[in-house]
Order: sequence, then structure tokens, then C-alpha cells
Amino acid sequence: MLKKLTDEQQEKLLVTAVEEFGSKGPERAAVSEIARRSGISVGVIYKYYRNKEALFDACLARSTDMLKAMIGEAVDREDTLAEACEKLIRTCISFARRNPHYIQMYHAITHEPGEKAAYYAETIEKYTAMIYTGIIRKAQEEGAVRRDIDPAYLALFFDNLLMMLHFDAGCRYYNERRKFYLGEAEDDEKMTEQLVLFIKGAFGITDSVSSGSGPVAEGTGSAQEREV
Repeated sequence: MLKKLTDEQQEKLLVTAVEEFGSKGPERAAVSEIARRSGISVGVIYKYYRNKEALFDACLARSTDMLKAMIGEAVDREDTLAEACEKLIRTCISFARRNPHYIQMYHAITHEPGEKAAYYAETIEKYTAMIYTGIIRKAQEEGAVRRDIDPAYLALFFDNLLMMLHFDAGCRYYNERRKFYLGEAEDDEKMTEQLVLFIKGAFGITDSVSSGSGPVAEGTGSAQEREV
């Protein structure tokens, strides 16, 4: 008979699994170690998740849901594009600082080969691609950002910057890399300020028009998104 886990036990299991996957990567992570640290037997874990890959996918889904919730709270229909960018940058840094194992887990799958890479990319990136492209497209229509660059490309460039912020705040290598440019001090406020200035210059952002960065209306995504 299946031993039913309480909500608290399920939470502890996933948190422990994220830490294990984040610190060791999907291949080297051990379900036996997750069981030992969470206080839940291997047998019970395999009753809930058919194999280690299924457990990893559950951790990834949890991470994606958390990120979606934070992005949803960060964007506001009345914000200018510059304000939306600043909020998203702050959210990105805050999430990575508080959840480094999620970022390490994310980084571990960026070199995943084959069809699994496509699955992971869709799971993690599809939502943000739609949101960012919609925000930028709306701002272009309102004259708040340069119109000579495809909004899908601008969204990709913006997300690339946020991805590197995630890695900088959550992965040791990128944190050490940053020090060669900026020194030892971690100044999240200065990072946010400077990146906002860079984005405003590169994107030709003006602050005078609302970006309409609330939920994206149907049909406002990129051509690729509309084909999905």
C-alpha cells in the first residue's frame, strides 16, 4: 500500500531534490541521497516518481512555476517599458540570490543533448518569450521603443541579459567571472541601475509612454510563438 506523503513531506522532498540536482547535475545526483536527506525512503519516492528523470522534471516544473509567479507579480500594465525592465531585473537577481540551487539546476541542463534539450527549453523559456515579446511589441506600437528591430529579437536579447544575471547570482563560475570586470563587491543596486541604463540606450526606450506590460493579449507574441 502506498504511503501517502503529507504536503510538508512532498515539499521537503522537492526542495531536497532541487539541492541535489543543482549541486551535482542530473546525471550525478543520487535518489538514495535525496531519500536520506529528506527522510523519505527510496521506495516511496519511486511510488510517486517512476524514475530519477521524472523527479528531476517535477523539480524543473516547480522552478518554472515559481519563476512565472514572480514575473507575473513584477509586470504591471501601467509601467513604462523602462520600469518593467527594472522590475524584471530586480526580480531576476532576487530569485537567483534566494534560490541558487534552482539556477544551478537550470545551468546544468543548458548543455543537454538531443530531444531532451528541446523539451527543457520549451518548459522553461516559452512563457518568458511570450511575455517579453508582448511587452516589447506593445511598447513599439506606442512609440516607447525603437521600431527598427524585430520585437522577438529584442525579447531574446533582453532574456539573454536576464539569464546571465541568473547565472551570475547563482553559479560560482559566473560569479567569479564578474569579479574580473567589477571587483569583489556584489552591488545589486549598481548592477540594476547600470543594466537599465544600457537597455534604455540599446533599445531606444523613452519613459513617457506606458509599456502596457500586463498580461499579453492573444496574437501579440512573436511569429514563432503564434505557430506553436
